[in-house]
Amino acid sequence: MKSKIVGLALAGSLAIPAFSAQFITIGTGGVTGVYYPTGGAICRMVNKLRKTAHIRCSVESTGGSVYNVNTIKAGELDFGISQSDTAYQAYHGIGKFKGKPIKELRSVMAIYPELLTLVVRKDSGIKKLTDIKGKRINIDTPGSGTRMTTEIVMHAVGLKDSDLALADEMKSSEAPSLLKDNKIDGYFAVFGHPTANIKDAANSVAIDLIPIKGPAIQKLFKKYPYYAPGVISGAFYKGVNHDTPSIGVKAVLVTSTKIPEKVVYTVTKAILDNFAAFKKLHPAYKTITKKSLLDGLSIPQHPGAIKAFKEAGLLK
Repeated sequence: MKSKIVGLALAGSLAIPAFSAQFITIGTGGVTGVYYPTGGAICRMVNKLRKTAHIRCSVESTGGSVYNVNTIKAGELDFGISQSDTAYQAYHGIGKFKGKPIKELRSVMAIYPELLTLVVRKDSGIKKLTDIKGKRINIDTPGSGTRMTTEIVMHAVGLKDSDLALADEMKSSEAPSLLKDNKIDGYFAVFGHPTANIKDAANSVAIDLIPIKGPAIQKLFKKYPYYAPGVISGAFYKGVNHDTPSIGVKAVLVTSTKIPEKVVYTVTKAILDNFAAFKKLHPAYKTITKKSLLDGLSIPQHPGAIKAFKEAGLLK
């Protein structure tokens, strides 16, 4: 664990510090994404307790999920933010971590959803998920997280790529222009909301967001433990006057078994005790609840986090 003890020794004392602080670091992502301000918000709440908890928190901009879990394993980060599917793969030694499981990785809480989103032209005639049959849909690039989740969802409702009039494979960043130019009827993408991508689309053409829900979707939460339900607020995008349920991964705060229970407990409790204020810090937190912080935890939870959630009456 990367930590330092600092203190001010009283004159004539036996070198016992009058005040000592344990330093912890949270790995996030790029400074323009949602992970970085999320880490900053957590640290600000923890640092308000530094006089009593004796913990000082700092945030570090990193390469994101995979970097964070690997660096926690190396002991160079104490906490990190990761997509729930990345955490699952890391813990079980599959996917990007094949043969190299990180069994000491632990979840703290699932903060906000990164949801599969189906954006369509309002004049496309698409009102529900199965209406994409025979339509021109961008399903993202092969190997992307969006593509993987899109194909899982399509398969769940009995659809395959060949059922589409066009299964375009462009990056989601290019999809708003394709939609505007009427080259596609809709596109799938995974986002934390709100996102400039959909705002750009909504400012260029009348759009709608299509619910991704139903019994077939519900079964996916049991089959894939890193998926969780979520809702895209209707207030986020021009022309969309309804909330939209969907499925996605969660941005999860993770740590290691090497981090003491007291430290993890303090971080968790700081968020739970200041949850109303926390929700106001970023639009991506608009639809989260204290209960939803436990949805989508795809790996075992740290004992310190469990203790805080139990005290809050959220776990038995």
